[in-house]
Order: sequence, then C-alpha cells, then structure tokens
Amino acid sequence: LHPLRSGDFRRVLVDASGGEPSVAEAPVILVFTSTFWRNAWKYRTRAYRHCYWDSGVLLANLLAEASSHDLPAKVVLGFADDPVNHLLGLDDEKEVSLGMVSLGSESGPAPLPPDIPKISYETVPLSAHEVEYPDMGQIHRASSLESGDAAHAWRVSLPAVEFPNGPGQLFPLDLNGALDESSSEDVPQDSIDRTIRRRGSSRQFVHRPISFRQLSLMLDRSTKGIPADFLGQEGASLNRLYLIANAVDGLPEGSYLYRRDVQALEQLQEGDFRQMAGYLGLRQALPADAAVNIYMIADLDHVLKLYGNRGYRAAQLEGGILGGKLYLSAYAQRLGATGLTFFDDDVTTFFSPPAEGKGVMFLVAVGTPLRRRVRRPASGG
Repeated sequence: LHPLRSGDFRRVLVDASGGEPSVAEAPVILVFTSTFWRNAWKYRTRAYRHCYWDSGVLLANLLAEASSHDLPAKVVLGFADDPVNHLLGLDDEKEVSLGMVSLGSESGPAPLPPDIPKISYETVPLSAHEVEYPDMGQIHRASSLESGDAAHAWRVSLPAVEFPNGPGQLFPLDLNGALDESSSEDVPQDSIDRTIRRRGSSRQFVHRPISFRQLSLMLDRSTKGIPADFLGQEGASLNRLYLIANAVDGLPEGSYLYRRDVQALEQLQEGDFRQMAGYLGLRQALPADAAVNIYMIADLDHVLKLYGNRGYRAAQLEGGILGGKLYLSAYAQRLGATGLTFFDDDVTTFFSPPAEGKGVMFLVAVGTPLRRRVRRPASGG
C-alpha cells in the first residue's frame, strides 16, 4: 500500500455518495479506478467497456473473499465523481474512479477531513507514446454526477427491473442435493483463496463436454445476487443470461435463456451452433471450442430510462461481476473460462426475438481447458 495522503478522509466519500449508509458505516472504503490507456492501446474506444469488465471480475473476487470472512461489503456506483477523483489525485483525462466498495460496518462516524490540497505523484509511463481517444472521456463525463445530493437522488429512484418470460421448453437446473454444500460430493470444496489463485483465462479448449450438473451449479451460484446500491431489492438484476450450449451432457445443443425465477433454461433454438458461436466471438476458436458460451444481455433502453446515462456504467459493471462469478464457479469445478468480446448486433440478432433491441454487456466461454504437459529436465547421471 502506497500512502497518498495522511488522515481520515472517509467523510469525503460519505458526502460524495450522498450519505449512502454502507459507506457512512464502513471502517474501510475501497475506490476502484481504471487507466484508459491500459486497454485502449489494443481496443481503442471500446476499451471503455473493458474498464467495467476488468473491474467487475476483480470485484467478483473481492466480494467472494469478503463473504468468506463474513465481512459486509457493498458496491456503490452512486457518488459525485469530481470529489473522489480529486481526493485520489487522478488526472481524469487518463484515469477515473469507477466505483467504491464499502467494507465492514459499525464504524464510528467519519470526522471532518483535513485540508485536501491538489496532489500529483510520479508514475512510470505505461508506454513511450499514448494515443488519446476523446470519446472515452466524453462518455464518462456524460454519466457523471455533480454532487452528493444528485447521487442520493439517483440511488433512491431505482425501481426493480422486471423481465417478461417466454414460451420455450424449460430444462430445470440439476441442483438435487447441491443445497447442502458440506455433504454433497460433487459441490466443490476448495476454499475461495485456492480457487482465486488457480483462476486464470483459458487460451485453448478441448472438445470435451461438461456436465449439466456443472453448468447448473455455475448458473445458480453466479446469480444469487450482488450487493450493490444500484440493484435495490435483493436478487434484482439488469442483465439476463443467454447461452449457446455446444457440449453439455444432459442438455441438447442449442441456444437458451436462463430463467432464474424458475431455475431453468428456456430453449430458444435447438441445433449445432459451434460455428455461429465462433463467429459471434469475433471469429475466434475459443468460443467455437468451448462447451458453453454465456452472454450477459441488458435492455439498455429500459435501463437508461430508469437510471439515466449512469445506467450504462451499472449494466456494464454488473455484467463484469456476473462474468467474474462464472469464472470462479468454473475454476472451482476444475473447468476453464475466458472472457471475450463479440459482434454486438449479430449477438442480439441471433438471440432474437427475446433479445431484440437489447445490448450485450459481456461474454464468458466455459469448457475443458487444454492442459499442456510441462517438460521437466532429465536428471543428470
């Protein structure tokens, strides 16, 4: 940890959040930021989405660790941007605060902070030359909040988002016996610490099926809800999960919509869509070789109507956190996973009519990773 200022500055974040209770009561508040160029060198303006994808999978790890220690944690997106950036000394043309996480509770009230002069600190250049993509800054400013009062109003005005259900055939998740995790033999027993250390991003999948039981556990455990100020009631979600099943024992090949309300997969189309999965994932081999591809898709028109421009941040971040949870639940079962980008409009067209007019937030491919044998030097004679 590298100190930037000396003193108790929690009050700045309490005020910026409009008095969000979890922030006001927390002894520790984390602020997660993103430096645009870290992804923009490769993805250009689209890197703005990667800010939330990367942050989301990181937050999935953080929330899992906090839960394992019975430590209250909450993701907070409702805050005034400028005071937080100023507190951290960020050059908001290059790096911005994306959100906060309150950790712990029952802290004493935050005192008035000391003076907060402007600070700057030396950093190692990320590269010899940077290219600026001004659209990223414009997009972020268009969804910024000006004051704690604005943050408070943004947060309390959020109703639950409801999703209509379709008529397709339902395939109930295979969760028999999985509720008692201490006694079920096929529920992973590794600690979250071990799982996070093992978790990576698979670079190649083999054509080997996963079981419907494994997929069921992933879907169930990943959608139990996210503690976040923008989701309101418990279990609310901005994204729905759409799937292309290439090789899942016990589930016909085809496309599906996950119906969390009834813990079942609703079949949209039956058929072999491996080639289509590869095409939708930017013509890459990984989604074609994966056993299943899981897309987080949100009704952005509805979200923006409810949340304003900042709703885009919320939908993207929730997609990233859901993706991170899918990662962890895959690696907990000794499977592999990788996050991928995609052809946006073609994905929604493929999953239409239920996905018509909606936006893809994130894609995670899951399967059996190719495990390369490590060559060991021969012992000397």
